[in-house]
Amino acid sequence: MTSTGFTKHAQDGKARSGVIQTPRGDIRTPAFMPVGTAATVKAMMPESVASTGADILLGNTYHLMLRPTAERVAALGGLHKFMNWDRPILTDSGGFQVMSLAGLRKLTERGVTFKSHIDGSKHEITPERSMEIQELLGSDIVMCFDECPALPADRDRIASSMRLSMRWAKRSREAFGDRPGHMLFGIQQGGLEQDFRQESAEALREIGFDGYAVGGLAVGEGQQAMFSTLDFATDMLPEDKPRYLMGVGKPDDIVGAVARGIDMMDCVLPSRSGRTGQVFTRMGVLNIKNARHMDDPRPLDENCSCPACQNYSRAYLHHVFRSQEIISSMLLTWHNLQYYQDIMAGMREAIAAGRFTQWQADFHAGRAQGDIDPL
Repeated sequence: MTSTGFTKHAQDGKARSGVIQTPRGDIRTPAFMPVGTAATVKAMMPESVASTGADILLGNTYHLMLRPTAERVAALGGLHKFMNWDRPILTDSGGFQVMSLAGLRKLTERGVTFKSHIDGSKHEITPERSMEIQELLGSDIVMCFDECPALPADRDRIASSMRLSMRWAKRSREAFGDRPGHMLFGIQQGGLEQDFRQESAEALREIGFDGYAVGGLAVGEGQQAMFSTLDFATDMLPEDKPRYLMGVGKPDDIVGAVARGIDMMDCVLPSRSGRTGQVFTRMGVLNIKNARHMDDPRPLDENCSCPACQNYSRAYLHHVFRSQEIISSMLLTWHNLQYYQDIMAGMREAIAAGRFTQWQADFHAGRAQGDIDPL
């Protein structure tokens, strides 16, 4: 079996490019992971996702635990076979739902008891159960179980939450055990507080993980606060391991995170936005439902290689969105995912060439132009 690892190939400022090795294939970094919450990237075929340049997908432990259940996925050959994706998969731990479903859960030292948002049935996730679920799913990169408070929060709340997460990280490490070919990532917590982030990073280093995530950001604090935190938080994590910023984000969030030393990101934004008619392009964001596109024969972005841009006009995409045709979600999601992967490829190339600062300037200047003028 191919061993797992991380190789940094180039660095420009704090921005890094490299490769995460897994038995299911290499993950080129910086990497953006499309989110396949329920074993599918909504409106996309797996081979279509792969065609955009994605090396890895994210699956959701909480949702798959409830439906169809991790045990059923395991009996059917594991998540890769179940969803027809033969490349790496990272599964989150269920920890984010501890925050986002706060009204449906009870939190203790042992773990979290949930009421299912589907049918109200009662379930428990502990660090040990999270590791068991993720092993049943067969994911290549496993996240330790954590708890993340929504921001803003007071220092006492952030401190107690972070220390609970560090105790859970130790239990996750012990429950994960020795699984050759699979990686376990720890998750740094601590809100926007530098001393708590340092304490968390030291605890995680002592436990020892295959990669390290920055958690507890993109939860309401705003971009400037997130960037200010990343300015110090990323440097606290081991240089020779991949660094993952969870749940981020908008294109300029991603570029700013890479500039601060982040290697991996995930977000539902490109697929969710595709389904609601929001389109990301090199010239900024456009809304396909606007009447200005009704008679426009031009593509969304003439420099994009996706099928939406190569084969269809803005007028057609406006029509199928307004008509609520399924092809609208398919084409706009495909375009947005292609745009995100093009950003990642551009950054990898720029870092390797030592011109990341210029690439960033060109990226921001292009988006500042705004969409092409209407006809």
